[in-house]
Amino acid sequence: MHARLDQLLAERRAAFEPDTDTYRVLPEGLLFPGVSVDALSGRFLVSLRGVNMPEEVREWLLANGADVFVKRLSQGEKSAPEPMAPPQEPLRFLARENGVHYLLNMQSGYSQGLFIDQRDNRAQLRRLCSPGMTVLNLFAYTGAFSVCAALAGATATTLDLAPSCLEHCRENMRANGIDPGQHFFCKGDALRWLNSFARQGRQFDIIVLDPPTFSRDGKGHVWRAERDYSELVRRAVPCLTPGGHLLCTTNCRGLNGSDFMHMVSAATPTTARIEEVPMPFDFSPETYLKTLWIHS
Repeated sequence: MHARLDQLLAERRAAFEPDTDTYRVLPEGLLFPGVSVDALSGRFLVSLRGVNMPEEVREWLLANGADVFVKRLSQGEKSAPEPMAPPQEPLRFLARENGVHYLLNMQSGYSQGLFIDQRDNRAQLRRLCSPGMTVLNLFAYTGAFSVCAALAGATATTLDLAPSCLEHCRENMRANGIDPGQHFFCKGDALRWLNSFARQGRQFDIIVLDPPTFSRDGKGHVWRAERDYSELVRRAVPCLTPGGHLLCTTNCRGLNGSDFMHMVSAATPTTARIEEVPMPFDFSPETYLKTLWIHS
């Protein structure tokens, strides 16, 4: 088993480094059910979905000599990662993805600052962007899509409910030599902002929709991806420029690919071209992430 894990790590390093040092080493279900391992800039993050750490994985991780953090994903509960041993490296650090720097923090709670399964979508957005274009990044979290847009010369509007996420995005921009003052940051509810943009006649060349699977606003209204994603797309379409691009993506495990395709296609113009994108190769055989690019 150690040899197989060594092989997976060597394959990832050969495929990604040096431009990328954040990737999935062991996909969930490939060797063990409920177990995945990510490499994060020289550290390992183990995620356990309702299972305990296999002894073979523990021994292999300890033999590698890198800092190891363990995150437990129980039904309806997600824990912050805990170190398997006292960490030797800083808990707040810069990671690389396709040459772009992102600030990660192993003490920031459940999420460390970058969803690495969106790597291919960020690369695609950067390819689609050009100077003078505008990008609206909704549910932006730490603004990784905004950073890619800005690096390609586009003007990014970054929107999230949490001021700390917007500040994290500014830090990510500064880490890549980008002046955050040349871009826009909006705090608040995405649906309300979309309504406001539509009333103003404001449109964007690219809109990113990567919402949480579940959320509750300040008034107690519940949003669920498997029920409400179509409405989100309907609100976004009027804010898209003719010939623009809409990224629709979700990691909702309760929503399969065909149902997601139906929800999105029902809310987009019939003339739009829909491009379905598979998960990054280092996540195979996982299939939880659904991605559709809508080209209007």
